[in-house]
Amino acid sequence: MSMFNKHAVLEKNSILLLVGILIVIAIGGLVEIVPLFYLKSTIEKVQGMRPYTPLELAGRNVYIREGCYLCHSQMIRPMRDEIERYGHYSLAAESMYDHPFQWGSKRTGPDLARVGNKYSDLWHVNHLIDPRSVVPESVMPGYPFLAKAELKVPDISADLKVNRFVGVPYTDEQIANAKADMMAQANPDDDNVDALEERYPGVMIRDFDGNPDEVTEMDAMVAYLQMLGTLVDFSIYDDKADLR
Repeated sequence: MSMFNKHAVLEKNSILLLVGILIVIAIGGLVEIVPLFYLKSTIEKVQGMRPYTPLELAGRNVYIREGCYLCHSQMIRPMRDEIERYGHYSLAAESMYDHPFQWGSKRTGPDLARVGNKYSDLWHVNHLIDPRSVVPESVMPGYPFLAKAELKVPDISADLKVNRFVGVPYTDEQIANAKADMMAQANPDDDNVDALEERYPGVMIRDFDGNPDEVTEMDAMVAYLQMLGTLVDFSIYDDKADLR
């Protein structure tokens, strides 16, 4: 009972209780903040992660421009129902090159963190043009203009430079060849394809929107969506019980 009596002293004295609260908060804050001064990074590097290609980055910019993040999250939480529906929970490393990150705050539509290669390019094109043609119950607006809008990026190299400024490891070579790489990814017959594959291992190279005559905003958007969640090989996680 003596222990409870001592505790009662704090509860009855507001000044002592306030001091005690401040001490506890200070200790907790130091435990969280101090490691940041000697850790080079709080994000564990994961094999397979790479910066966005210029075309994927352009598609991501269209994704942000059209407000897709308002209805779709890109963060799978480590809960059984989320994992069974969407796949492996999101890793911090998967957002390490996102500025800003696209975690989202609500889901009017499904999470897109693992949407890459889940559907065909044609499905994405039809879905973006007329969502109800493939998902009858969808409340998503259509974006048919993406298929007609030529992809015009005044200076994609500048986008890469800005991203490098905030920590994305784009090389001088990647920046210098940004425009050529952007066009080559949507054209398998382009002379720059081999160099593109060297600069961005595992990159998907094809005519994403089904229109070989020009590179459109639809090409960029589909290229971006098709790579989401595909860079990390989750087959290395053998014990699926750890995910639930």
